[in-house]
Amino acid sequence: MSKITRFDAKKQHIHTWMRVKSSSGKEISFSAILDTGAPFTEISDRSLARAGFHTAKSKVQTKDLQETQKYGKIRLPLVTVLGEQLADWVVYVSRFDEKWNIDALIGLDFFRRFRVTIDYAEEILITDRYNE
Repeated sequence: MSKITRFDAKKQHIHTWMRVKSSSGKEISFSAILDTGAPFTEISDRSLARAGFHTAKSKVQTKDLQETQKYGKIRLPLVTVLGEQLADWVVYVSRFDEKWNIDALIGLDFFRRFRVTIDYAEEILITDRYNE
C-alpha cells in the first residue's frame, strides 16, 4: 500500500520528518532531508543524545568542505520514515555542521528498500515497499 508524504517544493532540499522510538519508549521527531548522494542514513550525534541513545563525542570535527563526519554506527529499535516503519535499522552516527539545522540525512539504504516517487507538481512523495 502506498504512503503519501507532503513536502515543500520551494525549499532547496526535500525536507521531511523521521520518528525514532527512544530508549525509554518515547517517540522523538528528527528533521531530515532526502539525500540520494548519501550511501547510508546518518543521524547527528547531538540528536541521538537528545533521544537517549548516544553521547556525542566532543573531539569529532567535520572535515574541510564536508558538512557531516560519520564516526560510528547504531542500531535503532524502531524508526518511521515517509510513513514506513523500519525495525532494528542500522544508521551512521555523524557530526553535522550546526549551520545545517537538521538532524538526519535519509540515504540510499532507505531507497534500496522502498520505491520513492517524487512528484514536485503535487509536492508529495509516494512510498511503496518493494515486493508488494
